[in-house]
Amino acid sequence: MTGGMGGLGEAIARALHDAGNRVLVTHARDEGSARDWLAAEKAKGYDFISYDVNVADFDSCQRMVGRIVSDGHQVDILVNNAGITRDATLHKLDKENWSAVLRVNLDSVFNVTKPLLDGMTERGWGRIINISSINGSKGQFGQTNYSAAKAGMHGFTKALAQEVARKGVTVNTVSPGYLATKMVTAVPEDVLSKIVSGIPVGRLGQPDEIAALVAFIASDAAAYMTGSNVSMNGGQHMY
Repeated sequence: MTGGMGGLGEAIARALHDAGNRVLVTHARDEGSARDWLAAEKAKGYDFISYDVNVADFDSCQRMVGRIVSDGHQVDILVNNAGITRDATLHKLDKENWSAVLRVNLDSVFNVTKPLLDGMTERGWGRIINISSINGSKGQFGQTNYSAAKAGMHGFTKALAQEVARKGVTVNTVSPGYLATKMVTAVPEDVLSKIVSGIPVGRLGQPDEIAALVAFIASDAAAYMTGSNVSMNGGQHMY
């Protein structure tokens, strides 16, 4: 699972662990911070394994997969969750911040999926789950880069789902709305109030709610589900 340390990624990692999976999480933290996170999770009963990687760099992802294999692991479930924001209106958005978001949020899906896919198809079982966003469907002011990347993730999902459907591998997208993560709850109170007022259920989503959905999609029970974009956004965007 990419982007597994903190926020939504942490909740998904725990849900997959609770479902009986050995969970490998990627990170781009310094080693000390990663060790502290792993130790804190282990104290809560979650025994994760971590790999440092630059998901925006194909060669770095190739090396990571090599380490995973040499450590004796096989990847049957892949959650592409890594992402960043660099918000600005297009008028003010520079090429560097456009490219940074596209590399981390979209190129990473290719970079990590490509070296893992053959193993899944050869074994005849796999789950690829791409974490997109409500803003990949409805757009968002000041997020042309982020919205384009998240929309692109689902295009990738639909095409790959057709390629591997007869090989026991499903490919799906999950598009969360606004969640009660540190990043969202840290915004100014008036901005947060405006966000919540636009959500029909009247509250932010909980990371654990998204994580439960991901755990289902990763299970045997979801074998007939592929190429889907499953939204969970409190009714904020219905389509």
